[in-house]
Amino acid sequence: MDKEEYNRVIIEGVEPEIDCGSTPIKRTVGERVRVQADVFCDGRDEVVADLLYRREGEEVWRKAPMSALGNDRWEGEFAVEELGNYYYTVRGRVDYFGTWRKDLKKKYEANRDVKPDLLIGSNHLQMASERASGIDSDELKGFSKKLKQENQEAAVDVALSDEVRKLMDKYPDRGSETTFHKELPVLVDREKALFSAWYEIFPRSCGSEPGKHGSFKDLERFIPKIAEMGFDVLYFPPIHPVGRTNRRGRNNSPNPEPKAPGSPWSIGNEDGGHKSVHPELGTVEDFEEMVKKAKGKGLEVALDLTFNCSFDHPYIDEHPEWFKWRPDDKLQSAENPPKKYEDVVPFDFETEKWRELWRELKSIVLFWIDKGVKIFRVDNPHTKPFEFWDWLIGEVREEHPEVVFLSEAFTRPKVMYKLAKVGFNQSYTYFTWRNTKWELKQYLKELTRGELREYFRPNFWPNTPDILPEYLQYGGRPAFIIRLVLAATLFSNYGIYGPAFELCKNEALEDKEEYKKSEKYEIKNWEWDKPGNIRKEVKKINKIRKENEALQTPWNLEFYEVDNEEVIAYGKTNEDLTNIILVIVNLDPHHTQSGWVRVPIEDLGIPPYQPYLVHDLFNEEKFVWNGEWNYIELDPKEKPAHIFLVKKKLRREKDFDYFV
Repeated sequence: MDKEEYNRVIIEGVEPEIDCGSTPIKRTVGERVRVQADVFCDGRDEVVADLLYRREGEEVWRKAPMSALGNDRWEGEFAVEELGNYYYTVRGRVDYFGTWRKDLKKKYEANRDVKPDLLIGSNHLQMASERASGIDSDELKGFSKKLKQENQEAAVDVALSDEVRKLMDKYPDRGSETTFHKELPVLVDREKALFSAWYEIFPRSCGSEPGKHGSFKDLERFIPKIAEMGFDVLYFPPIHPVGRTNRRGRNNSPNPEPKAPGSPWSIGNEDGGHKSVHPELGTVEDFEEMVKKAKGKGLEVALDLTFNCSFDHPYIDEHPEWFKWRPDDKLQSAENPPKKYEDVVPFDFETEKWRELWRELKSIVLFWIDKGVKIFRVDNPHTKPFEFWDWLIGEVREEHPEVVFLSEAFTRPKVMYKLAKVGFNQSYTYFTWRNTKWELKQYLKELTRGELREYFRPNFWPNTPDILPEYLQYGGRPAFIIRLVLAATLFSNYGIYGPAFELCKNEALEDKEEYKKSEKYEIKNWEWDKPGNIRKEVKKINKIRKENEALQTPWNLEFYEVDNEEVIAYGKTNEDLTNIILVIVNLDPHHTQSGWVRVPIEDLGIPPYQPYLVHDLFNEEKFVWNGEWNYIELDPKEKPAHIFLVKKKLRREKDFDYFV
């Protein structure tokens, strides 16, 4: 075998690598990609590793050095700066000059004759000068000559100097260079895919009179209220014409009252389908105008993308081949036994005309993008083929890489994770049902550690129009504040289902986690300023999130010790520890809980002898703490949580002390 046919350098264990490189990892603009790999060779030669990366379309690789972690493990990182796709790989080579320097130093310190070794080093420098040009080449030749001088001590000093090392790193011997056999993909989204606060509202419930169907014009007067609370995504359930056949009444009754508005998820009637607006909401032009006004207040409108129909949808007459027909020649309605949705007809994704169906569904997305929508909450994506979503999202991203898709899939974990792999930028989670400290810690560790964090971006919702969890049903006002704090600070994406949440609505159907008199089936006239609302708390939380960098990413989450199972504590910091947030929450909405919290002051750069200030941004209080263990007490009715900004440095000036 010729030498050219084998490589001495081995590159293995590259991380992150999802599904053998077929699934991209995810980042948002400005985030960093940290890569590790095992890079080694036979014998005792040193190796050098580099991280290579490029944006799609670039031909030349950019290079970031990798540092040795020990045991032949190397690490490097790079920042992604633009939307689109990036690729990365790892390159390694034998460091002949570095190996020579290491051996030279050992021999010299052992008082051995190193004259022959210096001649070898001189030859390394001479060959490097031939690879270099200009001043660098001349300098390398000069250093090569200095290694041949009689004064061995001076020659060794030259050989081991940083100046020589830097020049040799610039013009290395690449004869042994090996590159990892895969180019691994990175999908880069805009920042809102990682950090966002969603507010869900039914536009039809924004009318000026009780029971009257609201319009986009009516909604405009609520936009300032929602913006003032600090949200940046305004999400609407379907805004299309609602089916009439099998329309559902109050509490999902099959016998609707005469003016029942029906479920907006039953899409389509004689007024149009997925590219139409419910006539009582207004026109498509009214929608576009409302989107602009929301944007002017810092709110981006997100639409519900529901790929099913009512029995009255125009598609059924125009394309009957896109639907399932029963042996009795009737349309098959949607089912999830024992549940049956008699007002909804699903598309048949196994139709022989699937290509035409796919193209039409894509056109729906492009239609609303053209109207100013760049965020879609996708209803039940797990009931459609993975390949369809892979195709659709890929096609949309080709033209509109800024579009964000949120997967509403409360289903089996592997299915949820697969949807993230095929392109969904955010995902609903099981946070809604994780209430105890053990449950929260285990679930958050699953989401923020290991492979999952590379491609699955959660969005935490304490409630939805479909789900009123038992914790909120029985915990009263404190429960809503507790879940708000957890959702908004554990993860960087969170959302609430509109007025129902800040008004602490907790009336449920008997023995179910569903709202009684659900807004899905009737028009509400919310008392926005009703006493007991938590709008002030919501506003404060969103302000804290926006002002503290540490809360704008989930990957820095660390849980802290507390000697009480009803109290959870966790911290988040930015990279240089200039922003340290400590959150402590009483998980018991009924009783005061207390305990001792361990703050890892050493990890936070706080000396054990130095006091530090904890400024409660949520309750507007300040305390001076000392050491690791500190006492807390939380009454859920008055103060269910602390959100501390930790100021670790005590500065003394003249006659007073203060923290910075």
